[in-house]
Amino acid sequence: MYLQWKEINWWPSRELVSYFMPNDFLSKYPKTRLIVNAIECPINKPSQPVAQQATFSSYKNRNTLKAVVGCSPGDLVSYISPAFGGSTSDRQFVESTALPKLFDPNDEVMSDKGFNVEDMFIPYQVTVNIPTFFKKKNRLPNSTVLSDRKIASKRVHVERVIGLAKTYKILTQPVNDMESSLGTRIITVCFVLCNFRRCIVSPEA
Repeated sequence: MYLQWKEINWWPSRELVSYFMPNDFLSKYPKTRLIVNAIECPINKPSQPVAQQATFSSYKNRNTLKAVVGCSPGDLVSYISPAFGGSTSDRQFVESTALPKLFDPNDEVMSDKGFNVEDMFIPYQVTVNIPTFFKKKNRLPNSTVLSDRKIASKRVHVERVIGLAKTYKILTQPVNDMESSLGTRIITVCFVLCNFRRCIVSPEA
């Protein structure tokens, strides 16, 4: 399944993304091409110290495989990165993949505030919409709070897709060393299968 689906270009055109974009999303963030988030899948602790260090996730406090997944505002899973060790940062993901090059000028990508890589998209004229960092401030202006809430209400779509993919238990139960080596294939197949399931995003979302 992986080898067959790898041949398909899942990246939709700008026109197709806009056509299937939910109405409220279209009125607030019409230039959004992709909503991204990271997924971490548990693995058994590797026997080699180097592999243990590379796969240890400080966020999950265990050894994991990590990938960046992106969906269109209309719920199509259109980007799945290769799987890396859980210690990999979002910046390392972007540096190791061609994600920024997929966008057209003036596109926008949406994510949570951990995806702090705006500078890497600027050369491609792509805007990254993320919630505001506190930066040692105790309070944020009302306008900023409202803007962050709007982003959060739309960014949640990719979390729903991740939740749908995790109904496949292989993504939630620790896998052995042999299965870990197939991490990219396993994650890809599970998320592509979501494209064949009923859309979980309302047309009015």
